[in-house]
Amino acid sequence: MPPHIAEARAAGTQAIVLAAGAGRRFGGGKLLAPFRSRPLVCWAVEAALASCVEGVTVVVGARGAEIAALLALHAGERLRVVQCRDWGEGIAASLRCGIEALPDGTRAALLLLGDMPLVSPGLADRVLTRVLDGAPAALPLCDGQPGHPVAVSHELFTALARLNGDRGARSLLEGLDGVVTIATADGGCVRDVDTRDDLAALARQGWPGGVAGC
Repeated sequence: MPPHIAEARAAGTQAIVLAAGAGRRFGGGKLLAPFRSRPLVCWAVEAALASCVEGVTVVVGARGAEIAALLALHAGERLRVVQCRDWGEGIAASLRCGIEALPDGTRAALLLLGDMPLVSPGLADRVLTRVLDGAPAALPLCDGQPGHPVAVSHELFTALARLNGDRGARSLLEGLDGVVTIATADGGCVRDVDTRDDLAALARQGWPGGVAGC
């Protein structure tokens, strides 16, 4: 199966990859752990780069210098890495850091998690398109379970930047009028890695391929 590569970039769109956590349940170093011969974090970053966004911001915290060095191959006009000083506060701090780093004029943003290696760039484009068409936010739904990536309109950036603790974007979207859900059978949108057992289970799962490695 050939990798998904967006044919054109959508003006005013960006992706934020949240990759700042220490991975305590994993025993540390989760995002640098190998998955199918490449560090785990590479998969989410590559999915973001293969989507139709104009640029990608990777928010790092724990072992940030190592992750930044790992992604140096991609660094440049389309990708930058920012260090979140308050990453230990929880995911809200990383999200806030990513929102603040977005270029002026950003109309919509894709939010991806660095510990979700099976996210599809094609699905990312689908949720982003719904926001560009006017929805305040959009997300995939697999077997009734909300997944990632989440796409959000610029109208929500201020509210997202006000979240605190371990509250992520979905806590803001619950009950918000106009949020679009996209039904999908793509289980990769709900498969994250918390423990080493999770990673081993994903490694055993069939995988059709990906985009170029880090």
